Amino acid sequence: MSVGSEGDKTLEAICYRRGSLQLLDQRKLPLETLYLDIHDTNDAWDAIKEMVVRGAPAIAIAAALSLAVEISNLASFDGTSHDASVFLSKKLDFLVSSRPTAVNLSDAAVKLKEVISKAAATAKEANSVFQGYIEAAEVMLEDDVTSNKAIGSYGASFIKNYLTDSKNITILTHCNTGSLATAGYGTALGVIRALYADGALERAYCTETRPFNQGSRLTAFELVHENIPATLIADSAAAALMNAGRVKAVIVGADRVAANGDTANKIGTYNLAVSAMYHGIPFYVAAPLTSVDLSLSSGQEIVIEERSPKELLHTRGGLGEQVAASGISVWNPAFDVTPAKLISGIITEKDVITKNGTDTFDIAGFVRKTSGNL
Repeated sequence: MSVGSEGDKTLEAICYRRGSLQLLDQRKLPLETLYLDIHDTNDAWDAIKEMVVRGAPAIAIAAALSLAVEISNLASFDGTSHDASVFLSKKLDFLVSSRPTAVNLSDAAVKLKEVISKAAATAKEANSVFQGYIEAAEVMLEDDVTSNKAIGSYGASFIKNYLTDSKNITILTHCNTGSLATAGYGTALGVIRALYADGALERAYCTETRPFNQGSRLTAFELVHENIPATLIADSAAAALMNAGRVKAVIVGADRVAANGDTANKIGTYNLAVSAMYHGIPFYVAAPLTSVDLSLSSGQEIVIEERSPKELLHTRGGLGEQVAASGISVWNPAFDVTPAKLISGIITEKDVITKNGTDTFDIAGFVRKTSGNL
């Protein structure tokens, strides 16, 4: 199947047509471009767990589409519409277990279960429930790209209005939040794209994002691919870069945002936020509202996964040769939580959530206000 024409500027992490799904194996980038066929939810679970696909929005879309592909290719299903509903719900629960921190995945599962339940209530046969699910998953794919472009537009406009020099903007970003982390365009990297398209971006800086190197392998790859002026820095060089006056704003993505604005994102994000606060640099989180979890009052309730010790003990995020001493203990959290008080604004597809002169975000109020347009 086609994975993008030569004229395409943005990269495709997810290539889908009904009955077929391919995921770009991001572990191989930037040296090799390899697409893996995903035949069912077991393949998707492994791909998410092993970081073939990563980035909260992309994980949710890939998971949803993997189940769509699985049921599209079922030889037969001996059951009622209710049986189909139970079958799909169990598959979604299984997929959510692959990455519990990514609220987009659990949010997608909840929404898809609502579709399944409504379809089962009126359908006379299982196939009608399956068809309703497939169509809903495909809509999620389309909506994600639209949402990301809106995040880019709102973020670029807000930052240009906030900064006194709106034509020579320098942005520091962390991890990968571009087309490779979403269905297309990106969140934080989408804002950078929009600034560049507007002629306002002087340079983007990206951290290497150890230990899996999503910044050096993926973000740098995307920025070079699109000819956006960019510089790669070591994670440990970020504070020095800020101190040198070379960063006007920091923009990162999010895996989960609590009701008070505390944000879980790739490990190292908290470091950047502390440094940005010290240097008087605005720190923004760019994420769709599906990343907001109003059931969590604060970031203290966010469960942080730990990754394999091999990612620190070996080169290439655990895939290469051993570089650390045998027998050393390893602490390797996948994420950290940045307190809301360090965050200047949360850029969403509906607008930028700000503190409006207070020390806190009213995210629940923002969601209520914009829910009619969701």
